[in-house]
Amino acid sequence: MDKQISTVLITGSAGGIGRACVALFAEKGWRVIGVDKNEFGEGFPANGLFIRADISQADQFPAIYEKVVAFASSLNALVNNAAVQVSKPLVDTTVEEWDTVIATNLRPTFLNAKYFFKLLRNGGDSAIVNVSSVHAVQTSANIAAYAASKGGILALTRAMAIEFAEYNIRVNAVLPGAVDTPMLRSGLDRGHLSGPSVNDRLDNLARKTVNGRIGTPAEIAQAVYFLADGGASSFMTGQALIVDGGATARLSTE
Repeated sequence: MDKQISTVLITGSAGGIGRACVALFAEKGWRVIGVDKNEFGEGFPANGLFIRADISQADQFPAIYEKVVAFASSLNALVNNAAVQVSKPLVDTTVEEWDTVIATNLRPTFLNAKYFFKLLRNGGDSAIVNVSSVHAVQTSANIAAYAASKGGILALTRAMAIEFAEYNIRVNAVLPGAVDTPMLRSGLDRGHLSGPSVNDRLDNLARKTVNGRIGTPAEIAQAVYFLADGGASSFMTGQALIVDGGATARLSTE
């Protein structure tokens, strides 16, 4: 009997880390369902399904769900990756901006688990991988809404791991550090780095890591895949996997 093909649902699939995850899971032989508010463009796996939808809008989830269940009767992994960032002082952040960050980054982690729980249970030994951030454990100025949303994801990861264990659904989080994505580059002007140009600020950011460089989306995708693959991480649940080039290992006062 042929081995059943595994299926993964990836949100934020058209962005830097999401796109890398799509490529890696497809390379590993998985069927990929991607969800993003932006078009993916060329290169989405031919045997997969791309759904253009804005998951910050809760009323779009029923339609997303219907499209997913029409395509797949089970899910082996769910990757909650969609995110936005507001880079400004907390007191200058509007209620609308705060709500947008929470509605995009944190609330869909809850809603995806709620809507796709039965499909994950149908998958047998399934996994949820929540893409949090090092900002969940250490942060900096002018990024409060993003840090709060990622801290919430980390707490929710632990709660979900406890509740879903009896259904053989593992739940873990990846906490990326500085990764070369459009989101990272857009936030380089919030005052935490010196340098007149984007490249200068990237160089200064790289020097803050033990490795002396920033990461790539492909490196984060490898961590995500490790946590999604039951054969590789079957005894891991409720955990936070930090992938930051050693930045959080270094004492900041020295």
